[in-house]
Amino acid sequence: MTDDDPTLSFVTPRVAAGALFLDETGEKVLMVVPSYKDYLDIPGGYVEHGETPRQAVVREVEEELGIRPPIGDLLVTDWWQDSPESNGGPKVLMVFASELSHELEGQLKVDGREIVGYRWSPLSSLEEVTIPRLVNRLRRAAAAQLSGSMTYLENGER
Repeated sequence: MTDDDPTLSFVTPRVAAGALFLDETGEKVLMVVPSYKDYLDIPGGYVEHGETPRQAVVREVEEELGIRPPIGDLLVTDWWQDSPESNGGPKVLMVFASELSHELEGQLKVDGREIVGYRWSPLSSLEEVTIPRLVNRLRRAAAAQLSGSMTYLENGER
């Protein structure tokens, strides 16, 4: 590449994808307890070279929870611009719908290294267990799943 290469001005965000598991009432979301964060998160992680966001969700859920549930529609795409809390620049954060049957729920097994636990948390009180930008993303994803739509956010807002 030379200095006059127009691609030098292109943004190269990191891409992450997670799975939204709602309970049968649509009022609680399955959250994981990461060993390296002081808040709860949803199962998921960064997209690696050679995989799609959906493939990343499948891989991450299997690594973190030991199951391979069906991964459904994309619910939310959130463009997260560089900020002190964005850890290294802009990101594209995606949330996919998924379903957790009673059979699969009985097979949940955390890896014990990266993820040390999981629990169902009410959507109405997510502020108590996770960070604000994730609270809004998860509530928008739940609303999108219930309405059969998809939402685009920037920095967690419409």
